Amino acid sequence: MARTSPKPKPVSLALQGGGAHGAFTWGVLERLSECETLDIQAITATSAGAMNAVAYLSGLAQGGRAGACETMERFWKEISRRGAPLDALMPTGTANPLTAWTPHSLATAMTSFLSPYDFNPFDLNPLREAVSDVIDFEAVRASAVRLFIAATNVETGKVRIFEGGDITPEAVLASACLPNTFKAVEIDGVPYWDGGYLGNPSLFPLFYSDAPKDVILVTLNPLERKGTPRSAGEIQDRLNEITFNASLLGELRAIAFVQKLLGQNLLTKAVRSEYRNVNIHAIRGGEMLREFRLETKYDTSWPFLNGLREKGRAFAGEWLETCHDKVGRQSSLDIHEAFLSG
Repeated sequence: MARTSPKPKPVSLALQGGGAHGAFTWGVLERLSECETLDIQAITATSAGAMNAVAYLSGLAQGGRAGACETMERFWKEISRRGAPLDALMPTGTANPLTAWTPHSLATAMTSFLSPYDFNPFDLNPLREAVSDVIDFEAVRASAVRLFIAATNVETGKVRIFEGGDITPEAVLASACLPNTFKAVEIDGVPYWDGGYLGNPSLFPLFYSDAPKDVILVTLNPLERKGTPRSAGEIQDRLNEITFNASLLGELRAIAFVQKLLGQNLLTKAVRSEYRNVNIHAIRGGEMLREFRLETKYDTSWPFLNGLREKGRAFAGEWLETCHDKVGRQSSLDIHEAFLSG
């Protein structure tokens, strides 16, 4: 009798935001999509993670996994093309560090005394055109893959999860709306800012749905950075990293607590039925991206983006080699050791 191929293992993805560093996640998704023994059934994502997710699902509907990879590449090429005028202003390696400036440093200086309502009154946003031109949102909404996108409700200070029919270009732009750079994105009269403040990404939607219990977390922000920041730029960089990691660490701490209660049988049978014991895995791009300064999150030059893509592919390939067999059986990551200790 002919041997049948093993059924692909269902997994959920959790994609962190990080500006242009999201090209790393593009490479991860590309490599994971080539693995026929994994079945991505749910995605929770924020900011650049959300953009990767909708590009992936849009292409998946039109041409399967190969179509997903093609659409992601087309999306990032569009991001690079529309950001090209800014790349020309990036300093060269021979520039005087005391006088060289970047779009990021200029924007930082401007936003210290001007809001986007002052210096960007027409709300120009190259991301809007790239998202609208490349992504088929009807295909995304019709996808069998569950998608959850996080944004921050400016008025209530609470996270809003967009899913199903609420997945629109505005929802994706809201998830990536840095308040010092862009005007708040209004949806049904409610203003939203970047979802990373409250969920980067939000994990809880996976636990309150029928999403696969194996969660692959793709991170872009480093947790640890040795030494004390001293310059204004270094201090701001580190504050941003801490801020955008805080919500994720809070959710991981809650997961670790529930896992402890379940593992030690400290819950009654009735209560146990209300909780899911999930398996956590991680492709930790943030550890590699630690070497890049915050301003590189605005670098949309194609060589830089494509380089991050290749690094994402390599990290995902390494994860498949070392952790794939644990999917469906146990976590391949100790949450306490990786994220909560120290």
